[in-house]
Amino acid sequence: MDHNYGEPIQKETANITEEQHARLKELFPQAFTEGRVDWDRLRAALGDLVGDSPERYTFTWAGKRDAIRLLQTPTRATLVPCREESVSFDATQHLFIEGDNLEVLKLLYKPYFGRVKMIYIDPPYNTGKEFIYPDNYADPLATYLQLTGQQDAAGNLLTSNPETSGRYHSAWLSMMYPRLFLARQLLREDGVIFVSIDDHEVHNLRLLMNEVFGEENFVSTIIWEKKYAPQNDARWLSDNHDYVLLYARSKETWRPNLLPRTEASDARYTNPDRDPRGPWKSSDLSVRTYTPANDYPITTPSGRVVNPPEGRCWVVTRSRYEELVADDRIWFGERESNVPALKRFLSEVKPGITSLTIWSREEVGDTHEARRTIRQLFGDTSVFDTPKACGLIRKMLFLSTDPNENDVVLDFFAGSCTTAQAVLEQNAEDGGNRRFIMVQLPEPTGLDEFPTVAEVGKERIRRVIAQMEAAGTRGFKVFKLRASHYRQWEEVAEADMKEYARQMALFSDRLLEGWDVENVIYEVALKKGLGLNCSINVVASVPGNMVYRVTSLRQPFDGAQDKAQDSALDEGGSFYICLDQKLDPAIIQHLPFDNPSTGLRTPQLTTGRAFVCRDVALTDDLAANLALSCRLETI
Repeated sequence: MDHNYGEPIQKETANITEEQHARLKELFPQAFTEGRVDWDRLRAALGDLVGDSPERYTFTWAGKRDAIRLLQTPTRATLVPCREESVSFDATQHLFIEGDNLEVLKLLYKPYFGRVKMIYIDPPYNTGKEFIYPDNYADPLATYLQLTGQQDAAGNLLTSNPETSGRYHSAWLSMMYPRLFLARQLLREDGVIFVSIDDHEVHNLRLLMNEVFGEENFVSTIIWEKKYAPQNDARWLSDNHDYVLLYARSKETWRPNLLPRTEASDARYTNPDRDPRGPWKSSDLSVRTYTPANDYPITTPSGRVVNPPEGRCWVVTRSRYEELVADDRIWFGERESNVPALKRFLSEVKPGITSLTIWSREEVGDTHEARRTIRQLFGDTSVFDTPKACGLIRKMLFLSTDPNENDVVLDFFAGSCTTAQAVLEQNAEDGGNRRFIMVQLPEPTGLDEFPTVAEVGKERIRRVIAQMEAAGTRGFKVFKLRASHYRQWEEVAEADMKEYARQMALFSDRLLEGWDVENVIYEVALKKGLGLNCSINVVASVPGNMVYRVTSLRQPFDGAQDKAQDSALDEGGSFYICLDQKLDPAIIQHLPFDNPSTGLRTPQLTTGRAFVCRDVALTDDLAANLALSCRLETI
């Protein structure tokens, strides 16, 4: 019979090892890492220093080498357009990319290197319950294709990361490291990254970002007041804040924008002496940095003699002090006997306010407001449980982007796409031209209407655009991560000549069966570094074949197709491409390249003189002639 009093007797003998570990941990907590004994640390704690190499400060974890190897592994993926899920595909430069963000970041590396002004991410907080990205060090793309049902799944791909795991922190760090490394490469020299986090990993994230971005580029740890009421079920203290770590690509290059002045901020400025220069506030005339020349007595107008506080001196020399008195910039109080203070006039201060590091819910919103926004858009908050407040990200946009530039804003843990809504709203308010790139894994939600988080994000953007249609918000492009259209060589046993011959025959055409022209063009553009906002236009003057000119444009927000393309070429330039099975030999006469009859190769060929076609479409003569006129590239 069971009773309600007492504990049941132990049905197994005690685990001696666990008990000894528990006792050891009480004495030497510093000797444990992720729940296990670190023998080198234990020896060091006991005074037995390990190794003869010089000591140095390092940050490492189990699996770091694998994370670096994963970062260094090229991707064989591509991004394909999905027009049916987009809004005004050809009239926008906003992007939503569905796929594993590590593979996507690798694809964005070349076209967007050094071009992103602001990154905001809200990664998994590693609470032990959240989804951990299933990085496969051998073949990450295969893992993603299995996850999304594009290949047969093998094993349980969706996993949690419980605190009882021996690699609890390490697994999270290995997931974050390659993504942060690539993110840094995408930032402009004057770009910044904001990362939301809580107490579970803020300490490790700070060390990780110090390593990736450089400790010298740490700007601040921002405290966001995310809740307005205490949690009644809190066992210790009720957490009501999150952290946002802010790092610059180059702290020497980046400066935050000033916040607008408000009535509250200017209320400190008054004018008790009716100074014609307007309102002012007093400032301490003394300073801690001691300078003997600035240590002198001051006689107030009432005759009182005042010296600097002990250990301090005046901030100005005696001669400069006399100049300030003559200019009525020193305040002695209404009775003219107070310690002197410096008058700082509102009309002379900088035109804005430097942001504080504590962001209150009244200023930027909280989780309650964030859920209310979801409810207003979807009529239900269950579609996404943990959205961020739009005001939080809008403040980041205000501090770090320029409304008059085509600043690119990236969020590669996009979730419900709060960042996209924040960009659209901020553009509508200040007429800005910011462009967003959202990246989200199709993580299952268990909902029939929105089966993945990616579907929630896309639908949120659509509904925000529908509400803001009058503001001129035209749409966004959707791309999805897919395997490359290029045929991949498969390993063949050395003695299997029949299989080897079969693969050689397949490689007479390097494109896989079922390829689509537009999809292949976008893959070529990505690999050449033109990006996803390139324009694709048919070259009408070429008979017999379908030739396209692909141009990367630095064009205004949401496209202005009326502008001449040639005047808006980006660094990526342009190229021509034809994917027909056979090329008409006369094609060379109709392409805007140099005449090959001279027999001389054109020096210093530009990207715009590149011509891409399938190798199977070329004859030897045509290939030779094209190579004289342009940079010929074949698939």
